[in-house]
Order: sequence, then C-alpha cells, then structure tokens
Amino acid sequence: MEHNFKKKYGQNFLKDNNILDKIANSVEISNDDLIIEIGPGSGALTEKLIKKSKKLICFEIDTDLKKYLEIYESMGAKIVYGDFLKQNVIEIINEYKYKNLYIIANLPYYITTPIIEKIINDKLLVDNCIFMVQKEVADRLKAKVGTKQYNSLTIFIDYYFEVNKLFDVNRNSFYPKPNVDSTIISLKKRKNYRVTLNNEKIFFKLIRDAFTYKRKTLRNNLKSYNLDIISKVLEKYNLDLNVRAENLNIEIFADISNSLS
Repeated sequence: MEHNFKKKYGQNFLKDNNILDKIANSVEISNDDLIIEIGPGSGALTEKLIKKSKKLICFEIDTDLKKYLEIYESMGAKIVYGDFLKQNVIEIINEYKYKNLYIIANLPYYITTPIIEKIINDKLLVDNCIFMVQKEVADRLKAKVGTKQYNSLTIFIDYYFEVNKLFDVNRNSFYPKPNVDSTIISLKKRKNYRVTLNNEKIFFKLIRDAFTYKRKTLRNNLKSYNLDIISKVLEKYNLDLNVRAENLNIEIFADISNSLS
C-alpha cells in the first residue's frame, strides 16, 4: 500500500489475515452490539468487524487514511477523524441503540495507558476490550505480585478489569515491521470490583506513590503519608515499612488506603 507511515502515531499495520480473523473472533459479536475500533489504519480489521455488526465506530487520527476507510462508511460504519483521547465518546455512542459495547484496538506503547484511563474516566459501559499491545505491556498487566513486571498499572487495571492474554503476535505480521512482538489481551469489565474502597482517589494516588522508585521501600516512597497508620496495617500481614510495593497485593493496598481515608 502507498502510505506515508508516521512514527508519531506508532503506525504498524497488521497484514496477517489469520491473526486479523482471530482478533475479530475473540468475542461473540452480534448485529445488536456496538463496536468501537481505535486506529483502524487502512481498514484490514475494519473489514472483518463490519461483517459482525454494522454498528461500528472507528476513530482514526490520520486523515491521510481516508482513501482506505471511505468504503466502510458507505457500508454503514461511522468514521471519526481525530484523536480518540479528545473525543466526546459518550455523545457519539448515544446515537446508537445497542446491547453490548466492545472496544477493539491496536495500541501503540505510548498511548496504551491513556486510552485505558479514558475508557475508565469516561465511564464507558464496555463489556470487553480486545487490545493488541506490546508484549512487555501485556506481561505487566498480567503480572503476579512479587515479580519484576508487577507495578501500579497492574493494580489499576486489576481493579476494573479481568485481564486475559489471548495470544502473541510476531513482529513479522506487521508492515512496517516493529522492533517488538505484540500480544492480544482481553480486558473484561468486572461486575464487582476486586476490593471495596472508601476513596478511589486516595487508593490510586497511594499506588502511584508507592511505586515511585521501584527499588525503594514503602518507608522511603511514602514519606508524606502517616507511616504509623501504614505500619499498623502492614503488621496484620506480617510485613513492615521496609517492604517494597511490588510485594503488596491489591487487598493490602486497599486496606492501607481505607485506613488512611
């Protein structure tokens, strides 16, 4: 295809038809469901998705791709040109009547977290997100407590979603070829959150601060907090302030947060 690939948008288009089919078939989609595709590119996956449901909204930041996407507009898809992060998504999807909402996207590394945060902050009632992410990002999202990959993002996502790794995608499946392999993940919205919180803002700030310096202890990273309260909570789990954040699960962080608030 003739396209001026733009590094600033992290453009690597998937060319493997088998992988495209696997992504499209990752969730059971019917004509009553609404699909949001972020970054359709040249429309390779769009072609598969519109066969599943004509209720398809694509957000594409690169207007140079109009020539490839116009055909899907004629088939019923809505193509929104602009940055997904700056769109009033609620207003756009309110034009539709639908049963379930699915979001499907190939997410460049630099934008993965902001897009997930937007989905959460906009309170989109999404049933499942199927995302292609850099393999190391997938490893972080699914990381176990005490491992090197476990971090604040792991806990943030775990609070809202059930995370499942579906399958890996080799870098040779893309054009142009990226320097890393990718993984398809499923983020299924939890009906009940993992923990009960008194104050979400305090909880998420606590997690971010606790992981500020990965190799430092809670005593060092949480100097600005009431360390006596934190210490008392940790004692219940046979831990002290010399523990690192990577060794605390979501339940312990929730206990600390609720005690602080």
